[in-house]
Formats: sequence, structure tokens, C-alpha cells
Amino acid sequence: MARPFHLGWFTHFGPDEWDAPFASAGGTPWDGAFHTDLARALERACFDLVLLEDSLAVSAEAGGTRELLLRTGVRAPRHDPAPLSALMAAATQHLGVVTTLSTLLYPPFLLARLVSTLDSLSGGRTGWNIVTSTDDAEARNAGLAALPDRDERYAAAQEHVDVVTALLDSWDEGAVVMDRASHTYADHTRVHAVDAPGPRYPVAGPLTTVRSPQGRPVYCQAGGSPTGRAFAARNADLVLAVASGPVAMKAARDDVRRLAAEAGRDPDELRVLFLVAPVLGETEEEARAALARSAAHPTALATTLAKFSAYTGVDLTALDLDAPLPPPEQLLAGSARGSLGTLAKFAQLDGEGRPSAKPLRELAADASTNSSLDLVGTPEHVADQLEAAAEEVGGDGFLVTTPFHRLSRHYVVQVTEGLVPVLQRRGLVRSRYTAATLRGHLTEF
Repeated sequence: MARPFHLGWFTHFGPDEWDAPFASAGGTPWDGAFHTDLARALERACFDLVLLEDSLAVSAEAGGTRELLLRTGVRAPRHDPAPLSALMAAATQHLGVVTTLSTLLYPPFLLARLVSTLDSLSGGRTGWNIVTSTDDAEARNAGLAALPDRDERYAAAQEHVDVVTALLDSWDEGAVVMDRASHTYADHTRVHAVDAPGPRYPVAGPLTTVRSPQGRPVYCQAGGSPTGRAFAARNADLVLAVASGPVAMKAARDDVRRLAAEAGRDPDELRVLFLVAPVLGETEEEARAALARSAAHPTALATTLAKFSAYTGVDLTALDLDAPLPPPEQLLAGSARGSLGTLAKFAQLDGEGRPSAKPLRELAADASTNSSLDLVGTPEHVADQLEAAAEEVGGDGFLVTTPFHRLSRHYVVQVTEGLVPVLQRRGLVRSRYTAATLRGHLTEF
């Protein structure tokens, strides 16, 4: 029997499945009610966390225009996930809430102050998903002419994380004494300057916020390139990954654990969660039919091409849909933009690093669910597959997302009230919370 594994949910502060029979918020979830309902449902199912992704630009990567991105509603519009994370935490008592914040846009002091405040507001249930941004449009919104190259982005991100960590540690445990006799609120000897010299982020410190319940919120990272995996191995408590099947999943987990050991860390400190997108039905035939209906949606292909063009920095709409994809390195040659890891996953590289011979049209169809496993069937059948994968991979858990980038309350109920109870009956996921913080959830097993 596989050991218990962790469950997270991957979503964003954007439109729900607004044009489908089971549409929920009607495409206007901007008051946060749809997402706070989601948080409550995830907490009832004892999920460890919900992760809010983000994008900081309306990309024109697909076809050189913003039309496709806006028409499909994928990656735009996006509202700020940080205030939403506070709402979701306030609506729950146990669920962890992880917020995506880019090292490109947020100076270290402001980011440290923000995540420290969120951790205090949530009682220690906050995480920071560390991203470097992969789009020139995001760089221009941050006041830069263009993105730095990949190595410089990660070097800057490492300095950024080091400064944020130093700021979060600038208040010692017990610095707030509230001594009535001496009328002393904080002991100044337990609050320290940082004096980070730069070169990119010279910061004096200390942080203006008190030490938060976790001290340092949980760090998450999803680097897929060799540089990104090394960065995640050095810094992350939680590594987010996408791979194609159990063999590739095991290789990815083993690699990041190896890199963590080389960086002087205990690999068992890391938790690696793989993205999955179950398609559920009362019978396997019903689930297959639901998948076919989603694949036949008029915007399915356009949505996937728009999303992965923005993710990868490659205009996939300019390529021949009926021809194989060129090697990722060739597509990204001479470009500082884009995510090599995401493009490699999209291209379905084999063990020798060669892209699949499938035409782009089929690759897009496969990528539409963005799932590490082909999970289509009844809750029992999907639970069988998750159990088998967890046992083979030796993995730490799964990050659930919605197929075809379209979230509805109907889908949330299918997962939280259909699939999760099967996993709970098998002892594969928790049935109750025993820890008070997100770090406590992740280190429980």
C-alpha cells in the first residue's frame, strides 16, 4: 500500500467555466465569492493547500495580438491573487493558501512585508510561489525594456529570495515582549538590520512586520528547466512539477532530490507535487464522453495554443498544426523569454531529449488537460491510478487542476465529494487536520 500523500489545488483569480451548461459564477467571479466557496469545499475534503497562479501581462505572444488570449479568457483577465488569498484564508481555518508573486515585479522588501502580513492574517497558512516571469510584456509592465536572459533571471531570483528570507528572519522569535512594567512593546535587541549589499537588491531592513506564525511562509517553486530545478532544489519547501507518466514523474522527483542533496539540504525536507487533471464520471464511458465533449469545444484548441504560447514564449499559432514540433532549444534559440521546462513537457520529450513525432495538433490536445497522468474514469478507477503512481514514483502528492483550463463548481464537487472520499477510505489522504500551519500539513507525513 502506498504511503499517504498530500493534495493541493491549482487555480487562478480569473473567469470560471462561464459558457458551459454547469457554469458557476457566470464569468464574473471578481467579488471572490466563487473562490471562497472553492476554499471551503477544499477544506471539507482536507486538502493541504490551494495555489493561486498569476500572470502580469496580457500577452500578445499568440499571433502577435492579444485577441486570442482575451477571446478565450485564458491567462487574461487575471486579478491580483494576494487580496484573494487573504479572503480564502479568512473563509477557512485549516487550508493553506499559496500566492504567486514574481521576483521581477515585487521588490524584496515589499514582497517580504506582504507574505509576512498574509501569514499573520491566516494564522500561519501562507505560501509564496516563487516565479521569475517569462514574458517580455511582463518585463515592460515592471519598467524594463525586456526580460534578462534565463541565467540572469535565476541569479537575480536567488538574490531576491536570500534578501526576502533575511528580512523575514530580521525579527527573532520572542521579539515582541509587551512588558507592561517597562512599557516595552518590542525588544530592540531582537530586531536586526539586514544590510544586504546587493548588487541587485541592496536592502537595509529590518522588516516592519512582526515575525509571522511560520517565521518564513512555505516556499514553492515550479522550475522545469535544469536551471529552474536547481533553483527549486536550493530554495523550495514544495516543488510543483508536470511530467508524462510515472516513469518521467519518478525521474523528475529523483532529480530534484539529488540536486537538493548536492545543495546541502536533506531531500526529505522537500515535497514534490505533480499536476493532475482528473476527468470523472459515474462510469468510464461517461467520463470518456465528458472528455470528448470538452475536447470538441469550439475554443479548446485555441485556448491551449494561446496558453502555451504565453507560457513558453513561442508563438505556437504560427507553426504547422499538422507537422511535428521542432526541438525546444531550436524554438527558443536566441530568446531570453519563455519556459524551457514547460515547452519540453508540451513537446513530450523522450528519454533522449527528442520531441515527439506527433503533429502539433495532437500535442495541443494532449496538453489541454496539462496532467501528469491520464486520469479518466470513475472515482474508484482514478483512485487506483493515483495510488499506483504514488507507489511507483515514491512521490509526495498531487496538485489537482481542471481539464481544459475551465473551472466550475460541478467539477469541484466531482473531485471533493467523489474522488477524495475514495482516497480517504483507502487511507491515502488525510481525513482530518492535525496541524495548525501549512508547513505542519506538509511535514505531517
